[in-house]
Amino acid sequence: MTTVEPAPDEVRVIEAGAAPTRFARGWHCLGLAESFADGKPHPITAFGQKLVVFAGEDGKLNVLDAYCRHMGGDLSQGTVKGNEVACPFHDWRWGGDGRCKQIPYSRRVPLRARTAAWTTLVQDKMLFVWNDPEGNPPPPDVVIPRIEGATRDDWTDWTWYETHVDTNCREVVDNVVDMAHFFYVHFAFPTYFKNIFEGHVATQLQRGSSREDVRPPAKDGQPKALGNTSVAAYYGPSFMIDELTYHYEGMDIDAVLINCHYPVSANSFKLQYGIIVKRTDKLSGPEAEATARKMGDFIRIGFEQDVQIWKNKTRIENPLLCEEDGPVYQLRRWYEQFYVDVADVTPEMTERFEFELDTAKPNAAWRAEVEENLSRRTSEHV
Repeated sequence: MTTVEPAPDEVRVIEAGAAPTRFARGWHCLGLAESFADGKPHPITAFGQKLVVFAGEDGKLNVLDAYCRHMGGDLSQGTVKGNEVACPFHDWRWGGDGRCKQIPYSRRVPLRARTAAWTTLVQDKMLFVWNDPEGNPPPPDVVIPRIEGATRDDWTDWTWYETHVDTNCREVVDNVVDMAHFFYVHFAFPTYFKNIFEGHVATQLQRGSSREDVRPPAKDGQPKALGNTSVAAYYGPSFMIDELTYHYEGMDIDAVLINCHYPVSANSFKLQYGIIVKRTDKLSGPEAEATARKMGDFIRIGFEQDVQIWKNKTRIENPLLCEEDGPVYQLRRWYEQFYVDVADVTPEMTERFEFELDTAKPNAAWRAEVEENLSRRTSEHV
C-alpha cells in the first residue's frame, strides 16, 4: 500500500467529527454520598436521561430512571416512603431494584411493573453508578481502588467542587498526556512527565514546580514552595485518583485529588473534583482543614482555566502534533475501549504502553521565557 504525502504548502484541514452518542462503559461518580442520603429523592441528569437518587430507611443509596412506568410521573418530585420512592402522581412505590413494591389503591402489582435500576457503589464517601450499554454487570477486575485517608481521622474530609461543562468529556481525558498545557494554562513547570496505559488504567507521572513570573513568592514566615510530585491514574473512563505531594522547605504535604466526571449528554458533562489532606504534627486540627480548602480553591482555578479552553475550542479528531506533545493518539485508542462492545475491544486498546517525554527542550525554552518576563517586570519598576 502506497501512502500519499500531502504537499508542504497544503492547508491542513481540521476533522472535527461528531461526539459519540454512546456513553462510556464503566464506573461513574455522581458525587459525595452524603449529599444524597437525606431521605429525599434527588434528580440527576446523566447518560442522556433523567435519574432519581434516593436513600431508603435502610440507608442504601439507589438510582432509578426518574420517570414512573405507570403514567410518566417524575419520581424525583415524589417522596421516599420506607425503602421505596413514591411517585407524586399516583403513589406507586418503587424499590431500589427497579420493581414496583406496592400500589396503595390496587389489590396487586402488575407483573411487568419494573423500571431501570442502576448498579451502585458507595466507597470512600462517594456514590458511583455502573453504566454499560450492553447491560452487563461490572467485571470483578474493573474496580475503583480504595483511597488512603478517605475514611481515616488523620486525613481531612473531602473539599468538593462541581461544575457543568458544555462539551464532550473526551476533552478532560486528553489532559492525561498534555504536558505542555501545564505551562501555558496552569502556569507550572513539568520537569518530569511519563504516561503508562494498561488495561482499564491510564496513568500520568509528573514532577513540577510553579512559574515565578505568575505566582508570587512565599510571604515572610511562610515556607517556600519547592514543587510537587503527582501520580494520577484514570480507573476507567471517568474517575481519576491523583496522589499529590506538595514539597516545601522543611515539610511535605500529602494530598489526594479526585478528578471525575459523568456525561449529561453527548456534548455536556458534570465535572467534579475534590481533595483531602493528611494531617501531620506541623499541619493539624483546623489548620489542616483550612489547607485543604486553600488547595481546593487553587485547584479550582486550574480547572476553570481548562473549562475556558474547552468552551472555546473545536473538537478535533486529527490533532497535528510535535514530538513533545505526548501520546495523544495512543491515549485516545486506550479511551476507545469504553465506547465499543466488550467483544470489540482490541489488544492495542489495553496492552501496556509506556512513554516518557524529554522535558529538557521545553523547560529550557520556558525558563528563558520566565526569566525574560521577570527581567522586564523588574525594569518596569525601576
